[in-house]
Parts: sequence; C-alpha cells; structure tokens
Amino acid sequence: MSFTNSNNNKELVFKAPFAEVLKNTGTGQQQLSATQSFSPGETICAFFAGSISDTPTYLTVQTGETTHITLQPEFLQYINHSCAPNVFFDTDAMTLVCLQPIEPGTEMTFFYPSTEWEMNQPFLCQCGTPNCLQIIQGASFLSTETLLQYRLTNFIQQKLHRKAKPEIA
Repeated sequence: MSFTNSNNNKELVFKAPFAEVLKNTGTGQQQLSATQSFSPGETICAFFAGSISDTPTYLTVQTGETTHITLQPEFLQYINHSCAPNVFFDTDAMTLVCLQPIEPGTEMTFFYPSTEWEMNQPFLCQCGTPNCLQIIQGASFLSTETLLQYRLTNFIQQKLHRKAKPEIA
C-alpha cells in the first residue's frame, strides 16, 4: 500500500488500527503517526515480545539487564525518539501509554533512554525540542536530574537507584 501526500512528502507505508507508518520520500525516514486522538494516561495499545535477545539492537527495547525484545505489533518499531516524547513503553504492563495529548496526524515519539541503559547505536538527536539532549546514548550517560524529568521503565529506575547507591564489596 502506498500513496504520496504532496503537501508534506510523506508516503503511506502501512495503516494500523490507530496509526499509520509514513515514509519521508526525501530522507527515507519512517515514522508512526496517529490517526485518532489520545489523552495523557490513556493506553494506546498492548504490545508483546516478538523475539527476545540478550544483546540490544536498534530495533529492540530493553526490559532487563540482558533482555531486549522486538516489539509486536511490528509497526511500533517506527516510533522514533524525541526529547519531548508523547508516548511511553510500559514494559511491565506491556502497554503503550500516551504522555501528552495526541491528535490525528501527530508523530508518536518516545524517549529512548526511558527503556535503554546503554544503546548499541548512539546518535545525534535532531528532535528540535527546546530541551534537546543532543547525544542519545542511553540512560547510563544522563544525570539523575535529567532522567527524573521523564517517565522511565521500572528497569531503568532500578538501574538508576543502583547507580546512585553503589553496592559495597
């Protein structure tokens, strides 16, 4: 399935029940955009592990020290990073949760360090938000003060707690 919207150079790649995967025809970048409204705190959808690995990839979400999952339904992998996210992957409840009001046409974004302790492919963020962190490498590279501005998975919260109170040998 494919159509091009000449107004914004976006090509429809896949239509899901509440969102659609769009491809920027200029850059090739893909994104998941909402086709309906969501309110903060609302569960957008459930997800599950398509596969489980002991090492991260750019397509996995970290759920434990050595547990990284691919997301199912697969179209959720097109939720890109933002330093001002509007969704959150609750890896305990296995639900995608709305953080900020989302209207149809809004790109869904999440804060990668909310699930990733150390990313295998750090990158220079270009989200353009006022508080953009610039380099995204994972939660272990950010200050506690910065991380506490975000909703974090229980796994990342536990890692942060251990980092603040190192074990005595």
